[in-house]
Parts: sequence; structure tokens; C-alpha cells
Amino acid sequence: MKVLVIGGDGYCGWATALHLSKKGYEVGILDNLSRRHWDLKLGADTLTPINSIQKRIQCWKDLTGKTIDLFIGDITDYTFLSSSFHQFEPDAIVHFGEQRSAPYSMIDREHSVFTQVNNVVGTLNILYCIKEDFPNCHLVKLGTMGEYGTPNIDIEEGYITIEHNGRTDTLPYPKQPGSFYHLSKVHDSHNIQFACKIWGLRATDLNQGVVYGVLTEETGMDEVLINRLDYDGVFGTALNRFCIQAAIGHPLTVYGTGGQTRSFLDIRDTVRCIELAIKNPADIGQFRVFNQFTELFSIKDLALMVQKAGSAIGLNVEINNLENPRVEAEEHYFNAKNTKLLDLGLNPHYLSDSLLDSLLNFATKYKGRVDKKQILPTVSWRRK
Repeated sequence: MKVLVIGGDGYCGWATALHLSKKGYEVGILDNLSRRHWDLKLGADTLTPINSIQKRIQCWKDLTGKTIDLFIGDITDYTFLSSSFHQFEPDAIVHFGEQRSAPYSMIDREHSVFTQVNNVVGTLNILYCIKEDFPNCHLVKLGTMGEYGTPNIDIEEGYITIEHNGRTDTLPYPKQPGSFYHLSKVHDSHNIQFACKIWGLRATDLNQGVVYGVLTEETGMDEVLINRLDYDGVFGTALNRFCIQAAIGHPLTVYGTGGQTRSFLDIRDTVRCIELAIKNPADIGQFRVFNQFTELFSIKDLALMVQKAGSAIGLNVEINNLENPRVEAEEHYFNAKNTKLLDLGLNPHYLSDSLLDSLLNFATKYKGRVDKKQILPTVSWRRK
């Protein structure tokens, strides 16, 4: 099977491309390399040194003998996208090719508009490429659990059955996104669902939780293949950020009370979930939604876990509760369902002391690359 990984130079995309290649899929990467450009604009950098995409792909070929095709360009350019589809002729599309940071989308008008245009138009172009020439191609699209918000009822997987005025129907689960980024994901989900209904496309929407970790079996084979690990206030995610802060002796940055509960998963489970979705495609005309996570934690619980793990290896880890730059509930009910990927055979990697030790040791190894000026949040959701 031929799988085109859009956004294959990024954190989840790179790990996924290598995993699928190792499993015997014929893999192509399509990317405009903008994630690297955004770091330059923000004056930030990943904790880990990242080689050029060409060098990474060559290293993979040298180690495994497997070739990964590369298409460099922007999915908002329909002519380029269509040409790439025709050159590669994919059986499945894995779509990571979006601006994925909530803080980035909230910097100002320019960044909000860019996020919406890039994400929504790019996804629409992909849908049209599939509709026009590859109608049997299965779209596996990375969504986010952030589409749901924090409702005071259980979160189902994409759909909810409700009774109203004596009548019953199964409808898309209500969305309460918390940033312009999350809103773009909601627009994507609606557009994909519409395309499946009207054009008979097949798609799987993976509402992913917060990903942590850096090493997969494949990215750990050589330092040239190493994945990015972001710690800055714009692109850094909670657990990865906490481990890096602990390694350099910086207090852990907990926003508000830290009672915000979110869903999490290991990067090793991300790549496995993608593979399971590809191996078990949606039916023609079906828009499936899987909630892609393995565990639920509050932010303060994560901070306490990192503090404990850091102390066990001799680190003095403090926790600071900062004024929350986001507009969000800091104490709330949160119970989400996640059975569909487990039913397909996912064997989760749960967060453990050994994994935290590994992350902390990894962060310590590269701590000389940390720019402390990038750690604190600089983007506020609030009206100035």
C-alpha cells in the first residue's frame, strides 16, 4: 500500500513516516518545511538537533534500504498538490500538514488568519484531490481532542445519540474549541464529514490527545533520525515541556490551578494508531471518528509526577503556578471515551516512572541547547 504522509517533516509526521516504512508500506512525505521556518521567526529551536529532511531520508535508506519519496511544497497550492498526488498515486493519505499550536494561532490577527487559511484550505484541497482523481483513497486526518472542549457530560467518539421532544437521533458531538487553532480543526471535521456524505469519500478523523515522548523504535536507530522535542511557550506541550524544565532547574510552569484535565498518549502509540486506521479503512461514504489517547491527567498531576521522577534521579524540581494566559476552565469534569482503537488492537504504552526517567535523562543530555528566554508563555488569549 502506498501512503502519503502530509506534514511528514514534523513531530508526529516524521515518526509515522518511518514507522510505516519499517512496516513495509511504500511511503511518501509531502511537506513545505514551514515548521522549521516558524522556529526561526519565533527565535526558538527544538531541544534536539534536527537534520535536513533530505539527510534524514538518506540516513533511513542507508540503514534500512527503504526509500521514502519527498515532495516539497504547500498544500494550499492546488496545482502542486494535485501534481504530487498523480506522481505518487496514494492508496491512503495521512494528513498532519497543519499549523498545530493553539498559542501560535492566538498571537495576533495575522497568525489567527494564517492558521485558519492554512489548515482549512489545505484540507479542502486534499478533499478535492481525492474526489477528482483518487476516490478510493482513504484519508486519515489528525484532529484533536481539543475540538470537544470540556463539556459537563461524557465525551463520546465523534457522535452522540440524543432524545429531544420525544424523537431520537445520532448527531455529531457538540464542539467547544478553545482557540483559533482548535476552531480550524472543527472546520476541517465538518468539511471532511460533508465530503464523505456528498462525494462518497472515506475518512477517519483521529481526535488526538497531547502527545509526549521523543523516541520510537525507528527514530532511535540513529541520531540523524531523531525527532524534534519542543519546550518553548508556543509549541511546547505540557509533559515534554515539564521534563525539559526539570532538567535545567527551571520551575515547572503550571497555568492557573493546574486542574485542567486533558488526554495524553505516547508518541509510540500515535504511530501505531495511524497504522491501525490505515489497515482497517473506513467504508465508502463513512466519516469515522476515533478518540486517540490512552490516559487522562490533570496538569498539576503531571507536574507532581515529573517532580517525583526528577527527585528520584537527583533533580531539585519546583512547581510554579503562573497566571493562566489562556481562557479556559481550570477545574472541570472531563471523561472521554476511547474504545475504538483499543478494539482494533492498540496495546497502549502507559505513562510510567521508567518513561519519565527516560524523558528526563533525554532532556538532560541536550539541556545545553535550551534557551531559557523561550520557556515562559508570551501569548495571551485575553483582550489587551
